[in-house]
Amino acid sequence: MNQGGSMMAQRDLWLAMRRGWFCRCPQCGQGRMFGSYLKVIESCGACGLRLDGQRADDAPPYFTILIVAHIIVPLMLMLEQKAQPPEWLHMVLWLPLTLILSLWLLPRIKGALIGLQYARRMHGFGSEPF
Repeated sequence: MNQGGSMMAQRDLWLAMRRGWFCRCPQCGQGRMFGSYLKVIESCGACGLRLDGQRADDAPPYFTILIVAHIIVPLMLMLEQKAQPPEWLHMVLWLPLTLILSLWLLPRIKGALIGLQYARRMHGFGSEPF
């Protein structure tokens, strides 16, 4: 029960985060979450859930950097230990891979974090009972 005495339905955390990962509304999974690359739309076109109250802020870039670094750095070190390629090869290989991976992950991580906020009724997602 919440403070007002009414029951609030439990929201599935993993379902909401999975829907967010696919850049879909965390409530219905049908409507788009973003109007452009990282710009969250005002409300879901399918179910009407208000999405503009979310507060992902600096968390998506932080988690993106964390994940990308844990992928790129070990691969870079393994290549250096096995083949000792010239520095230009490192630049040609790792810089584009880092950029592409970061740009691909960033909206998905932001969507998943918005799904987390929805499931936990954080930042404006707590007023509706469903």
